[in-house]
Amino acid sequence: MTMEIRIYNRAMEFQGIIENQRSLLWNRQYYESGDFELHCPITPYNVSLLKMTNLVWKQGAVEAGIIEGLHIEEDVDGNELVASGRFLPAYLDRRILPKMPGTNVPTAEAKMKAVAHFPTFGLPIVIEPLQGFTENVKAEARYKGALSTIMKIAKQAQLGFRIVPDFTAKTMTFCVYKGADRSMGQSDRARVIFSEGFSNLNKATYEENDQVFANVCIVGGRGEGDERQTVTVGETELTGLDRREVFVNGQDISPDNITEEEYTAALEARGWSKLAECARYNSLECEAIPYGNFEYGVDYDLGDIVTIKKESWDLGENLRMTGITEVYEDGARKIQPVFGEPIPIKAKWEDD
Repeated sequence: MTMEIRIYNRAMEFQGIIENQRSLLWNRQYYESGDFELHCPITPYNVSLLKMTNLVWKQGAVEAGIIEGLHIEEDVDGNELVASGRFLPAYLDRRILPKMPGTNVPTAEAKMKAVAHFPTFGLPIVIEPLQGFTENVKAEARYKGALSTIMKIAKQAQLGFRIVPDFTAKTMTFCVYKGADRSMGQSDRARVIFSEGFSNLNKATYEENDQVFANVCIVGGRGEGDERQTVTVGETELTGLDRREVFVNGQDISPDNITEEEYTAALEARGWSKLAECARYNSLECEAIPYGNFEYGVDYDLGDIVTIKKESWDLGENLRMTGITEVYEDGARKIQPVFGEPIPIKAKWEDD
């Protein structure tokens, strides 16, 4: 399929079009920034366009990528130029929060937008108006990365986020969105089912793991030894084999210039954030047909909840589409969705 790849500088000024790409991986993520990888031959024109900090935009895409890495290789068999990087939310990875903004706003959406709009950032990003999502989470951040803070809030609230470019107006807009429920468990919209019966569940890999799972978090605050202040959050009524505890250090949370109630609330927020990282994980990765019985971008999209059925594995679940990798190669497009939550690499006993 023909596809236009346009290159802009960081001021969003058009630089040119890549027309001889060998492949493009466009990895969209619901709770993260997403990333890309562009492979093309080494030519003077391609080298002039693919420069560090330049922006890559794929025709029709909601996202745009920042070139954060270049790899140039040449040998007797040929040559290749590879440009890679993350999508525009990576700009927020360049800022540290001295404190958590938006502590008085009620919703996760408002908290995420307060972080993206932190007044000292000075980034060329505008914030869309509130969309009215009601999900609420407890969040705290002190000298934490802005992007990682937004990612944690998004995952707790099961909301997606992105920065949408407008190259005509030369603006970048931070947006929060929520995938639609298209599973068999609802009747408000057309249902989307991935199954062997529909022949749209190919090359599937399923993982399930509760090694890092915890449902009670003990947060250690100020003090030492027996005098150390702690708070406990989660399903604290559980006992026996049903109770699974994790500890997180909260000594970096300063009690200075805040009330005792505010300090306790900050410790509790640290605990809830840790529990969000210690969930039970299950994920399914597969290859989907872009224009099959359900068309990507029309019948379903990133963030939607769909029904997965694989009878031979005794698998039937409603899972959110948390990632979609679009692969463009040899004139064809492949869609590789990820449903559910990939298993985290970091173990629950490793503190931040």
